[in-house]
Amino acid sequence: MTTTEFDAKAADSGAGATAAFMNKQGGAAGTPPERVSQLATEVLTAVHDVIRRHKVTYPEYDALKSWMIGVGQDGEWPLFLDVWIEHVVEDVNNAHHKGNKGTIEGPYYVPDAPVVSENGKGTLPQRDDEAGTPLLFTGQVRDLDGAPLPGAAVEIWHADAHGFYSQYAPGLPEWNLRGTVIADDEGRFEINTVRPAPYMIPTDGSCGKLISAAGWHAWRPAHLHLKVSAPGKDLLTAQLYFPGDAHNDDDIASAVKPELVLDPQPAADGNGETVVYDFVLDPETR
Repeated sequence: MTTTEFDAKAADSGAGATAAFMNKQGGAAGTPPERVSQLATEVLTAVHDVIRRHKVTYPEYDALKSWMIGVGQDGEWPLFLDVWIEHVVEDVNNAHHKGNKGTIEGPYYVPDAPVVSENGKGTLPQRDDEAGTPLLFTGQVRDLDGAPLPGAAVEIWHADAHGFYSQYAPGLPEWNLRGTVIADDEGRFEINTVRPAPYMIPTDGSCGKLISAAGWHAWRPAHLHLKVSAPGKDLLTAQLYFPGDAHNDDDIASAVKPELVLDPQPAADGNGETVVYDFVLDPETR
């Protein structure tokens, strides 16, 4: 994958992420005014403190205004918030969990991925000539006491071997490398897919302008996205990473955790790799 190939799809990606978010979100109608006032006031106060402490100039302020307008015009607010903010929200909201560590959902989730198996063994939708190393992902879903969770839903999605996500890059089948496997009676699952590639977040929009101006990089390490659920249990949203990736330690989205790094092994038949990763779900919180 070249930077140019990815950048050609950045505008479509931003628009798609915004549309997907607006379709799924329910607003904050249930948030008390006191809570809105508290959070908004403290965020604004923090911004005011930065302006005073660093003596922000009018040209710098105007550059900020222009950039924020551009983020909206490019459809990149979901990308910006999910890359630079969401990891802290995730940490705060899941700090009570005693089971698996989770991490951010990211901007490229699409709900209602097709169920590809109801007996624990399935293959993600993919092209006949899908590039990439074959990957068999296996594991078991259990509760905190170690009891298996039969019928747990393991939803998985990830980029292809070129770093592109279906429904966010043109030319890919609608559900390419997206699907849900229902675990068997022992909570076990086996999912056939391919190893994803690292990729850069879009850099031809306003988020890319921030990255360039700050001298940052735009890379995310290769990862699998998952949502694991079972009745009476908290939904677990996670990303699983591969050892040796150059950007595991400086992920642009700050989402990598040691507990989420896989241990790939050569497949028994010599064709690709296999990974084993179990999920332990916490009781549902009300």
